[in-house]
Amino acid sequence: MTRPTARGEWAEAAETERDGREAGRPSRESFSKVTMGFDSGGERCSGWLYRPDRPAEPPVVVMAGGLAGERSFGLPNYAERLAEAGYAVFLFDYRHHGDSGGDPRNLVDPSRQRADWEAAIEGVRSRDGLDGSRLVLWGVDVGGGHVLDVAADDPRVRAVVSQTPVLSGRSFLGTRGYGFLAKSVLAGVRDRLQSLVVGPHTVPVAGDPEEFALVSTPGARRGYLDTVPADSAWVNETPARSLLNLTRFTAGTDLDSVTCPVLLLGGTRDDVVPVDSVAAAADELADATFVSLPVGHFDAYEGSGLEHVVGHGVAFLDAEVDG
Repeated sequence: MTRPTARGEWAEAAETERDGREAGRPSRESFSKVTMGFDSGGERCSGWLYRPDRPAEPPVVVMAGGLAGERSFGLPNYAERLAEAGYAVFLFDYRHHGDSGGDPRNLVDPSRQRADWEAAIEGVRSRDGLDGSRLVLWGVDVGGGHVLDVAADDPRVRAVVSQTPVLSGRSFLGTRGYGFLAKSVLAGVRDRLQSLVVGPHTVPVAGDPEEFALVSTPGARRGYLDTVPADSAWVNETPARSLLNLTRFTAGTDLDSVTCPVLLLGGTRDDVVPVDSVAAAADELADATFVSLPVGHFDAYEGSGLEHVVGHGVAFLDAEVDG
């Protein structure tokens, strides 16, 4: 029913941040930030834990993105505002991304990402000073699909925020035509064979419409790269097998098993993840709130788009987790 509206060992590094207010950002006096690690699939993954000054044992949001992005790509803006609102946030990098281990770099492997979610959640639940009984999942893009699947298998999840979820990799790639889909399969096979001898065959993560890239809708290159911090060493390329992996990716096949409340966010100007696909997923959930926002896919990381997303997210969590 839709309610429409407008495992692993953990380590902590000593890098608590309380350095005052930056322009347009929450005061760092209201939360701390530490780097934490966990193990998944034999690799070390890394993330940031944002902990509010109060309450003493806050509810915790586990958060990650998708589509070859790193945790520093726009998502800290969400984490800081949630921390200011009284929620702890664990924002992590999948294997092959950011500060997490795994080669080749920037590889999109949904099955490994799903395992990373489960390992991150297990670590958060074992962490002192956090209320693991009030654990929320917040996923973006492919991560938005993962959180629905994890919640379907884990009845202890208190609530889910699924932002512009990719639920079918084949559909995601197929919007650019069957020719693109066929080329994606061939490029992925080439990468698998070539990587055995000379290294990966790569394609751009974000490209212009005429480019063969993971994301190549109008404005995707500029919008995606705008989320990348200026001091990032990230390279705009991904092994072509990422495309092949996506053709086999399907999420949200067991939505009937999701018993917790879910907030789904879509953008009416989003040409990467059509808003109609987000609304359709909401219709299949027992307890869903669907919010359609007047934004494009990459507008949600700053300015009014950011404020819309965070505003709806905090209101939802206050009602469903703290209410």
